[in-house]
Amino acid sequence: MSADELHPVVLHHIVNTLGWTRLRPLQEAAIGPVLAGDDALLLAPTAGGKTEAAVFPLLSRMATANWQGTSVLYLCPIKALLNNLLPRLEGYAAWIGRRAALWHGDVTSARRKRILREQPDILLTTPESLEAMLVSVNVDHRRFFAGVRAVVVDEVHAFAGDDRGWHLLAVLERLTHLLGRPIQRVGLSATVGNPAELLAWLQGAGAGDRPGRVVAPEPDRSVLDRSDPATDSGRPGAAAPDPPGRSVARPPGEVQLDYVGSVTNAAKVIAALHRGEKRLVFCDSRQLVEELGHALRALGVTTFLSHASLSADERRRSEEAFAQERDCVIVATSTLELGIDVGDLDRVIQINAPLTVASFLQRIGRTGRRPGSVRNCLFLALTEDALLHAAGLLLLWGRGWVEPVVPPPEPRHIVAQQILALCLQEHRVGDRLWPEWWHGLGPFGPGAEPIVRHLVEQGYLDRDSRMLFIGPEAERRFGFRHFMDMTSVFLADPQFTVLWGRKEIGRTDPALLTEEVEGPRLLLLAGRTWRVTYVDWRRRRCYVEPSEGRGRARWNSSGGVGGLSFELARGMRSVLLGDNPPVGMSVRAKDRLAVLRQDAIETVHPGGTVIVRDGKGDLRWWTWAGFRTNATLAATLSSVAAPDRRANDEYVRLRDDVTPHAWKAALAETALSLPEVDERALTGLKFGAALPKRLAVATLAARLADLDHAAAVLAEPTRWLTR
Repeated sequence: MSADELHPVVLHHIVNTLGWTRLRPLQEAAIGPVLAGDDALLLAPTAGGKTEAAVFPLLSRMATANWQGTSVLYLCPIKALLNNLLPRLEGYAAWIGRRAALWHGDVTSARRKRILREQPDILLTTPESLEAMLVSVNVDHRRFFAGVRAVVVDEVHAFAGDDRGWHLLAVLERLTHLLGRPIQRVGLSATVGNPAELLAWLQGAGAGDRPGRVVAPEPDRSVLDRSDPATDSGRPGAAAPDPPGRSVARPPGEVQLDYVGSVTNAAKVIAALHRGEKRLVFCDSRQLVEELGHALRALGVTTFLSHASLSADERRRSEEAFAQERDCVIVATSTLELGIDVGDLDRVIQINAPLTVASFLQRIGRTGRRPGSVRNCLFLALTEDALLHAAGLLLLWGRGWVEPVVPPPEPRHIVAQQILALCLQEHRVGDRLWPEWWHGLGPFGPGAEPIVRHLVEQGYLDRDSRMLFIGPEAERRFGFRHFMDMTSVFLADPQFTVLWGRKEIGRTDPALLTEEVEGPRLLLLAGRTWRVTYVDWRRRRCYVEPSEGRGRARWNSSGGVGGLSFELARGMRSVLLGDNPPVGMSVRAKDRLAVLRQDAIETVHPGGTVIVRDGKGDLRWWTWAGFRTNATLAATLSSVAAPDRRANDEYVRLRDDVTPHAWKAALAETALSLPEVDERALTGLKFGAALPKRLAVATLAARLADLDHAAAVLAEPTRWLTR
């Protein structure tokens, strides 16, 4: 279907206001399914025009069918992306005399009241804020959402891989039940390994009943428009991946790998290279962002920082200043991996390596947006482990592989949260009618009955005359600030707000305020050193003033299952066996890889796994299978695994007295088992306290396991080696 099918006013503004001579391939291909009201998954690289591909036909439907009230919800995983998108969507909506507005936790109460009085046609929000609106006593949700016809889920892959995805689907099903009719669902995503499955996931309970289409056309090099940095990457379109986790075309670009050995050396390399250019540096921890930012500033580099523990104002100032500068660096966590516009970038630099190929594709996609430029990324490894990790990841990328997006299994704690949220929303719910709100969505079927019984038995819910309503235990645990803690399904680390006078700098881990220090207590935050002058323990506030010297940064991270995937660990093994990623490598990287290969000669074998007894008698089974697979193997082979069953990405520790004969006997009577769960880990499962303990443990065990790959490893031959 061509652009002529769009509403004439929308088409007029595309040509005359934007100055585009034609739409990009994805935008043209999306017109048909979106105009028809079908569910759709729109795939393109970062800055590939996905927002316009969804919004232009939805605005056309809005104008043609004369939709009234708030008819389109635009959901994003982070507030910064919503803030960034608002001006564009306000402009597009104004073409047809409509309005767009923003609603999230940073929006003032005055603006929210205005939105409730004067409903926008497009509401930009997060799933958590949407949940908050549904349960709020200040929002007449039946009236406010009565006109909703479509929902756009931006960066849908960022939701689907964790519990926020289950929360998103559950809230959309409740909204559908509230309206009594389906809502069109349009997902926007970068390259994924299983697009058909991701679309079916997005459709939720309606998968198979409603038409849906994955839209990812081949690149069209004849696209003439190069004027809009918000929609143009210089390399339009993306081929749809084939089977899950395979056959994704590797985009052209310049990728290099270097070994630098320390943050100080990384800062020196960044300061010396690419002067006069705008560089975005990714780090995968807030602490590393702070340390590198401080080191770059010490070398006189104009440096900005962005991570989740900086205040919203501090991040906004950094991102705006960076967008306006030329010769500068911004150091960021994955907060800038998504589609936030920070202007034209010349370079992307990756410190160490991201956990997934998909994440790397997002990051390299931030470059190459100007005509004549190419996508590029320089990896700077700080340690030998990071060098091997980066080489393994780039080897997978070079083979055209990208991870499938897989929802975490058995989200029982989300079921508990949703049932409590529904009772808040409706005040009273029939004890046999609650399943109707989720239309048979997987976790909310008959298997949820034990959870409801537990909620009643423990006082989270009260039951009267076959009706369920919020009980005293839910009030006690989650009732703070009108149950706002119940609207979010991820745990926030306990942090202290850091203030310089009345200006908020960000937040820090309380451990930095309690550990013993000699001399003044110095913090590192926003790339600067601060001296602590006063701590208000009751209000969780820390007052500081600027200082010389080098402060410390630290944050504890909570939730999630750590470690590398099976595929990435096997990619690292392939590198140790001699495979090189198809990227430019520095002499330092080549030399260090040669040392790693020599050191690992006894722990890798192309024909299977290796059991090595070292000179100290320690026995390790080198599987190179990733953390979840190795944890599953340790539980499965409990008779020969070390008592603590310690496993990591590369090996499983075995009992020192295991012999080849005992090993064969253990394999002969093997039945796959779920990993054991440390009860302390239950604190990382939000709403886990609202579950029976056995179900909370079962949930974590299922998420820690990788049964398929464990079975594959058990089928491989194993050789024994004694040093």
